[in-house]
Amino acid sequence: MKTLRVAMIGHGFMGAAHSQGWRTAPRVFDLPAEPEMAVVVGRNASATAAAARKWGWAESATDWRDVIARDDIDVVDIVTPGDSHAEIAIAALEAGKHVLCEKPLANTVAEAEAMAEAAERAAARGVRAMVGFTYRRVPAVTFLRDLIAEGAVGRISHVRASYRQDWLVDPEMPLAWRLQKEHAGSGALGDIGAHAIDLAQFVTGLNLQKVSGVIDTIVKERPLLDGAASGSGLSGTAGSGKGAVTVDDIAIFTGRFESGALASFEASRFATGRKNALEIEISGDKGALAFDLEDLNRVQFYDRTVPADRQGFRKIMVTEAEHPYVSAWWPAGHMLGYEHGFSHQVKDLVEGIVGNTDPHPTFADGLRVQRVLDAVERSSANDSAWTGVASGVRVHAG
Repeated sequence: MKTLRVAMIGHGFMGAAHSQGWRTAPRVFDLPAEPEMAVVVGRNASATAAAARKWGWAESATDWRDVIARDDIDVVDIVTPGDSHAEIAIAALEAGKHVLCEKPLANTVAEAEAMAEAAERAAARGVRAMVGFTYRRVPAVTFLRDLIAEGAVGRISHVRASYRQDWLVDPEMPLAWRLQKEHAGSGALGDIGAHAIDLAQFVTGLNLQKVSGVIDTIVKERPLLDGAASGSGLSGTAGSGKGAVTVDDIAIFTGRFESGALASFEASRFATGRKNALEIEISGDKGALAFDLEDLNRVQFYDRTVPADRQGFRKIMVTEAEHPYVSAWWPAGHMLGYEHGFSHQVKDLVEGIVGNTDPHPTFADGLRVQRVLDAVERSSANDSAWTGVASGVRVHAG
C-alpha cells in the first residue's frame, strides 16, 4: 500500500485534534493509502518534542522550510495561527506537497486568493489542497446536507446560523494570540463565524451574495500573557501590564444568498453559558431542518407534507450504518464525538489524493468564506450598509 508521510506544522489545541485524526483514520477506515505521522514542527524545540511523544509523531523539528524541502514528506498539515497560513501553504504546494490547512484559510482576501491560485496551479500537477472546515464532516451535518439536496425542505426561504462561546466573558482572560489581529486576522467573526458561514453555504449549496453587519470589541484591553508561561490561543497565564484587543468579540450580520433567500448569523465569544454552540436551522416551503453541535448526533426535521395532526419537529438519531461515515464506527445508537470529524477529514483527504480528485472544501471554498468575512468587516465599517461579497477569479481586498 502507498504511504503518505505527513508533516504537521504547528501544535496546540488543533495539533492535538489533527493528530487524533491522523492516528485513528487508518485504523477505522479502509484507506487507499497509509498515512504516516512523520514529523511535527514547532518553534520551541522541547515543547515540540514533547508534543511528538504525546501524540505519536515519529520526530520533531523547528524549521518548517527544511521539512517542506524534504523528499520524504508527501502531505503538509498546517495548524498554525492564520498569519503564517499563506506562506507555508504556498511554499508546500510549490514543493509538490499535498496540503491540509486549518480554517479560516488566511487572514486577508489577498492572501486567500494567492493560496487558491497556488492550489489551482498545483492541482494541474496532481497536487491536492483542502481547508479544514471539519464540522462539515460531523455525520449529522453531512446527512442534513444530503436531505436538503434531496428536496426535504423544498425551496429555502431563510437560514439562521450562529456560533456562540463564552470563554472571553472574564475580562481577566489574558491577551492570547487569538485576540491580536496581526496573528488571527479577526476575532469571533473569523475564528468561529467562518464555521457558521461555511456550514450555511455547504448544507444549502447556495453562496452568500451580500451582507449587512456589525462587529464589536466588548473588552478592549486585557492582561498581557506571562512571558514565562505558555499559552494556547484559548487560554494562558496573565502577567503584568495590559495590551489592546485588536479583534472583534462579537459579530452579528444578515445576508442574502444568490437564490434570494435570507440568512442571519451571529458569532460571539461573549455568549454567557454557551460553550461550543454551533447551530443552524434551514426553513423551506416543504419543511425545516436544524442542527446543534452540542447535540451532534441528532438532526431535527419538520415535514410540512404530512397531515397537520402529525406535524412537528422530530429528532433523527444519526447513528445508523446508512448515515455518512457511521458504518466504520460503532453499532447503531452508540454516539460519536467532536474528535471523529478529524478522522473523517483524513479519510476524505487521503481518498482525494489517491483518487486524483479535489477533496472538499477546496482552497476556492475557503476563499469564498474569506470574502464573506471581508464583506462583513467592510459593512460594519460603513454603518452596516449592504455590502457585496466579491466573486470572480481575483478581487483585491479593499
